[in-house]
Amino acid sequence: MIKLAGGKPVYVDTREHNFKFTSDLIEKHLTSKTKCVILPYPSNPTGVSLTKDELRDIAQLLKDQPVFILADEIYHELTFEKPHVSIGAFDEVRKQTLIVQGVSKSHSMTGFRIGFLMGDSNVMKHVLKVHQYNVSCATSTSQYAALEAMNNGLEDPKTMREAYLKRRDYIVNRLEHMGVDVVKPDGAFYVFPKLTPPGQSSFDFGITLVDHAGLALVPGDAFSSYGQGYMRISYAYHEEVLKEGLDRLEEFLLSQQTR
Repeated sequence: MIKLAGGKPVYVDTREHNFKFTSDLIEKHLTSKTKCVILPYPSNPTGVSLTKDELRDIAQLLKDQPVFILADEIYHELTFEKPHVSIGAFDEVRKQTLIVQGVSKSHSMTGFRIGFLMGDSNVMKHVLKVHQYNVSCATSTSQYAALEAMNNGLEDPKTMREAYLKRRDYIVNRLEHMGVDVVKPDGAFYVFPKLTPPGQSSFDFGITLVDHAGLALVPGDAFSSYGQGYMRISYAYHEEVLKEGLDRLEEFLLSQQTR
């Protein structure tokens, strides 16, 4: 999408920062050509989020910069130990921030395609010019479903969050028991363990898991070259399915060690 708009996407390696795009990393890549900083937190595929202090540092860095901040906060309801904080909560960058949210993840309504975009009125009036000629409208059934979620389902994400937290702890404990290097996520419903053997691409390792373990994981290199060596695991499944998948992974890894 960035390329289609005539821009150049700049990828940043966050592997040595627990997958966090912090102010020091942003500053290293900030140039006179920078138009927008994208903050997708809580993150897909890593499940990692940013703390209030980390966001404050980013706000202080960007407050006088002629750049937009695009905050993809679609997983904002699914944070665990600490409540989600939006970069838009900081007055110094509020006018330059665009926030993406929706009901897809908070209420498991992915197929309804209802999302929200929030920003300063001076920006949103231009967003509307593009939007109204690209999207006629969301279907009436989806709108009524989202209305029900917003009016009578505000507590539903709390129940889901508790279930995801239980599954996160289970899957992280299992991976650590296998000796797998994994950063403990604090939001969303993904883990991003370092699984791919040296000399093999994450994509090829994914095919190997399908063929030899009956297990489907998303290759990390699908998320740029910095994801090479990692595999994404979603825990948006029932406990029985997670157990079976992790059992298959553990059996496969053990079989490789005994070769």
